[in-house]
Amino acid sequence: MLIHPQFNPVAISLGPLQVHWYGLMYFFAFIFFIYLGKKQIALHPWAKIDEKILDDAFFYGALGVVLGGRLGYVLFYQPSYFLLHLDEVFSFWRGGMSFHGGFLGVLISLFWVARKHHISWWTLTDFVAPLVPLGLFFGRIGNFINQELWGRPTDLAWAMIFPLTDDIPRHPSQLYQAGLEGIVLFIILWLYASKPRSTGQISAVFLIGYGFFRFIVEYTREPDAFLGLLFLNLSMGQLLSLPMLFIGLFLFRKFSNNNG
Repeated sequence: MLIHPQFNPVAISLGPLQVHWYGLMYFFAFIFFIYLGKKQIALHPWAKIDEKILDDAFFYGALGVVLGGRLGYVLFYQPSYFLLHLDEVFSFWRGGMSFHGGFLGVLISLFWVARKHHISWWTLTDFVAPLVPLGLFFGRIGNFINQELWGRPTDLAWAMIFPLTDDIPRHPSQLYQAGLEGIVLFIILWLYASKPRSTGQISAVFLIGYGFFRFIVEYTREPDAFLGLLFLNLSMGQLLSLPMLFIGLFLFRKFSNNNG
């Protein structure tokens, strides 16, 4: 059995200025997005993406993550509460973000960028897909440092006690997600995108990979207390990930057939 290291959530203190680890994780995610994007431009000239498009994808995508993530949390997880507390909808400092909402926000943002630069939306999503998983990795590490989104009770040898929660040994599900949705998915997409693919297939692989990994890991993650388990004893995260998985499988087959 392990005990959470209980990191100080503040990474750097400079007088009254405090930089939290969670904020640093977002910073690292954005830095790697730009770094990997420039690397892809150099390695994959057939993608026909330049640095101006990359910069716009980064800027508008970041807005989509923040706004979509918050609105997704409001609509998917606590709509009845926020209906009675409309003044808290954009209270980001209170916490509450949804990956699936952020994902939809990014898709809408990329649609705008694609129209602006007169390129195919699928071409742009194919380019961006391999840049996303490392951002997810850093986000989950931030969750782990903050002792949030912990796992369900378990008696496995690597079970971990999160002192800010209780004294029950639990799955370190944040690390599972960081490993699968972050590192493993990144390796799969980076290698798959290393050669020209039929338009839309890289995006489809992202949907399949994330949907599958998230669905599996959710069996080890404690459901939100205010929701619990829902239809067929599935969590909200699983119910939102299943459409990603099935749509990804459909699109992969569709794009394969369309391009021989």
